[in-house]
Amino acid sequence: MLLDTASQIALTTRKLTLAYDGNVIIRGLDLAIAKGQVTALVGPNGCGKSTLLRGMAQLLKPKTGTVYLEGDAIAKLPAKTLAKRLGILPQSPSAPEGLTVRELVAQGRYPHQNWLQQWSQEDERQVDQAIATTDLYEFANRPLDTLSGGQRQRAWIAMALAQDTETLLLDEPTTYLDLAHQLEVLDLLHELNVNQGKTIVMVLHDLNQACRYANEIISLRSGQVHAQGKPEEVMTEQLVREVFGLDSRIIPDPVVGTPLCVPISQVRSRKS
Repeated sequence: MLLDTASQIALTTRKLTLAYDGNVIIRGLDLAIAKGQVTALVGPNGCGKSTLLRGMAQLLKPKTGTVYLEGDAIAKLPAKTLAKRLGILPQSPSAPEGLTVRELVAQGRYPHQNWLQQWSQEDERQVDQAIATTDLYEFANRPLDTLSGGQRQRAWIAMALAQDTETLLLDEPTTYLDLAHQLEVLDLLHELNVNQGKTIVMVLHDLNQACRYANEIISLRSGQVHAQGKPEEVMTEQLVREVFGLDSRIIPDPVVGTPLCVPISQVRSRKS
């Protein structure tokens, strides 16, 4: 789907082809991602979700095509300029042992440093604000490796927030977290979108969480967009069957009314 008004678009890809070691993962992709919304990338393992995210962040150089950030070709932007406008949180990030939460969050200010201007009051303000937004004040001086999974993930998000970009890309931000911590992180991202207008693009495996938290869902299959739209438009039994090879029933979520995917187990069906 390509949005009509340029001012409504955060990220655009034109004929984008991405590959690892000659193995093409994304081929000739045209895509537009809305500004100021939460967009969830879903699809089976190996369909190209993480590859697309890396390509949009200039972490993976395209074989062909272009990625645009609000109309600007990202390949032509200086690295620090891009880092001031676009933040990415990769899957399962790691930090040096003993690094405290505050030290980690402060690394988000790196794009704003240069040889003329080192640490400033604005840097301090952004770090404090990011720690407050993620409710981490009581853990600010704690080593990252002493925190729970949800607290650590909030710390990484705080680092991305301190970077002070309008657009955030997150690769499976709920991976390895228990259900309570998953909702904690997703609620935080929702608040950042609603209260600060952040554009958030995230890879999610849980279809029901994608439907509940995203304004728009992009379903990928074999490196191509299979469907794109609002959760109630996209999440159908046919899509789940075609993309995931799984029979299901789609019913309204009894809490929030968004589509709820109930998978049908073939083993259970045979027992019935």
